[in-house]
Amino acid sequence: MGENKLTIPIAVIVAGALIGGAIYLTNRTPSDKPTDTDIKDEPQVPAVNADDHILGNPEAPIVFVEYSDFECPFCKDFHNSMHQIIDKYGADGTVAWVYRHFPIAQLHSKATIEAEATECAADVGGNDGFWAYADRLFEVTPSNNGLNLDRLPEIAEEVGLDRNEFEKCLDDRKFRKEVSKSYQEAVDSGARGTPHTVIIVGDEQVPIEGAQPFSSLDGFVQSILNDGGFIGVPTIEEEG
Repeated sequence: MGENKLTIPIAVIVAGALIGGAIYLTNRTPSDKPTDTDIKDEPQVPAVNADDHILGNPEAPIVFVEYSDFECPFCKDFHNSMHQIIDKYGADGTVAWVYRHFPIAQLHSKATIEAEATECAADVGGNDGFWAYADRLFEVTPSNNGLNLDRLPEIAEEVGLDRNEFEKCLDDRKFRKEVSKSYQEAVDSGARGTPHTVIIVGDEQVPIEGAQPFSSLDGFVQSILNDGGFIGVPTIEEEG
């Protein structure tokens, strides 16, 4: 993200990363419930569109929009948890998962080019190519800037993509602007660290922070289904 002029104070980003194991609804105490006013006052993420990377039914009543960093270890854990959610609720069309990019270069200098690599995978192999590449990338990276970038074209081959097309796309930095735009959207929507996720139900959005385990995500889905919206969704405190 070399051309991005936005600077986020590093202390804020580090704090956001360190709460990756914490689970809470942004800036609410345990006794608070998200009201209609609260929801409308929250910064909103852009609506899901045809350019998004979607796993599950695009018309699902519950949509998780995730902003993530491929070198963030908490994101790696969350990626696995979200796959469990899709395994449980994706087949019947209840839940969809949208992946967007939030590579925090101050912490992970390799994350931006990795995000661009997944976009090249989508360019070569469509939505399936994106998800296959993203899954494999999270699988092989040690996290915290530990991946050898020479692996990027190898991963393309491993998931069945045309290596030459992929390498040309990546060498040309074809999706640099798109990744930068996604990063800015995350910041504008109030993201303070990764993973940053927003649950969308109809016209309502509620942000959650941190690498929530499957059990917590499942609880959110069940509460929404039982109450027909966010009214019954519990506020989750930061875990020690």
